Amino acid sequence: MIRIAVLGSTGSIGRQTLDVVRSLPGLFQVIALAAGSNVTLLEEQAREFRPRLLYAGREAAYLADRIRSRAVAGSWAEMEDMAADPDVDVVIVGTVGAAGLPATLAAVRAGKAVAIANKEVLVMAGHLITAEAKRYKAQLRPIDSEHSAVWQCLWGEDPAAVERIVLTASGGPFRDTPAHELDRVTAEEALRHPNWQMGQKITVDSATLFNKGLECIEARWLFGVPLEHIDVLLHRESIVHSLVEFRDGSLKAQLGVPDMRLPIQCALTYPERVPGGNVPRLDLKRIGSLSFGVPDRKKYPCLALALQAGRAGGTYPAVLAAADEVAVDNFLAGHIRFTDIARAVGDALSAHPGSDNQSLDEVLEADAWARSFTEEWVRRAHGVGGRP
Repeated sequence: MIRIAVLGSTGSIGRQTLDVVRSLPGLFQVIALAAGSNVTLLEEQAREFRPRLLYAGREAAYLADRIRSRAVAGSWAEMEDMAADPDVDVVIVGTVGAAGLPATLAAVRAGKAVAIANKEVLVMAGHLITAEAKRYKAQLRPIDSEHSAVWQCLWGEDPAAVERIVLTASGGPFRDTPAHELDRVTAEEALRHPNWQMGQKITVDSATLFNKGLECIEARWLFGVPLEHIDVLLHRESIVHSLVEFRDGSLKAQLGVPDMRLPIQCALTYPERVPGGNVPRLDLKRIGSLSFGVPDRKKYPCLALALQAGRAGGTYPAVLAAADEVAVDNFLAGHIRFTDIARAVGDALSAHPGSDNQSLDEVLEADAWARSFTEEWVRRAHGVGGRP
């Protein structure tokens, strides 16, 4: 029995994780569930899986009352306590943004297996998390399809033999949209990803290709490969999830249908490959052909900004992640244009004084500074709550 804590259980990754649990009865025990604001769904999940520990970021008092009245089974716990609980074997970090950082560090310091889907955590503090994971002998198991693909390609290989990592990108919903038309696209259009079903934030980041820049920074920390040895390749079909090139010129790739349940299951059951589950099998005969290309950096300025911040290091990646989070929230709310996301992030990076000190306090201070700067940028550009 694999005992798990699901942080972000009501989000896209959390819901798909619980789908994997349902599809493999008897293999998992859900010890803890943590959600943000969707307390209604959290209650449903708690009734189904009967975890011992529960947490909600918003409406916490309401949930605590429900627990006290025995309307919902379980005990209240903070996410850091869930992550370090001795009954938990694997911690799934499916939260969005900086909120997952303290719990991730708690899980690592408790020596857990950490199945991580939160991009911002590794972007902001990859140096801290990887150092602590080494110190406490914790496992970092990537859930993102791209990093899961690289991870699987490296099983049984000498990491020192890696020459290059190639992350694939679908190009998002606007891959065929001319750059001059992007000023007018809507949030609804940005959320129509052609290949994947994901949460709103990551879907918009896929549309700007910002997510691919974050993934390059993540890969740098997960696999110890310098940024200049990590490339991005457009791949419309999202079948080849990533590739690894070795020093002898050999390439290894991991293929599969675009379904997040497969990398989630892989991270949960490692090192075993468990039969069953509800993920459809890949039929290459039906697909017929696969296409590849180079992303247009002018069309996707967020990719260049992310790589710029990754190369600068220090607190710049924390500013990058926080500024984008605020900008995307305002785009989804209708306060700024799609193309303003890159402008806001770029201005935040330009205005940030930077710091080589990468302590947790410095990272969190940079995160707070970037949020404040970007919120003020939105007010200056378009007015509070105003539309462009």
